[in-house]
Amino acid sequence: MAGRFGALLKELRLKRDQTLREFCARNGFDPGNYSKLERGLFAPPGEGMIAKYAKALGVEVGSDTYVEMLDLASVDRGELPRDFLTDKQLLDELPLLFRTIRGEAATEDKLDRLVQLLRSRNVASSPDTCL
Repeated sequence: MAGRFGALLKELRLKRDQTLREFCARNGFDPGNYSKLERGLFAPPGEGMIAKYAKALGVEVGSDTYVEMLDLASVDRGELPRDFLTDKQLLDELPLLFRTIRGEAATEDKLDRLVQLLRSRNVASSPDTCL
């Protein structure tokens, strides 16, 4: 099964109405390796190479689609996105989030603290969105 990152690459390439070989020839990518990436047979690359793929796919660095590419690459590599790893307050609360997702009980106070943290991050990045 294709990885989520590879599936997004393929979707974006197909939206440009390019075959894999056309896309790779135009952008200097190896078609065999790119095919393996799209099919999830290769782990997603680092941010530098993702930026090159984004440019070739017409995705602006910093756009929602670009951030989605980075996030899906992190998930497919089994990692947390880098911006999560640099936020100490968020890191301190991640275990609670993981336990809650697993269905384990959490105190109302701890859940309220997590919700407030998420709201503050959400407001800082996009004031029109609310939880």
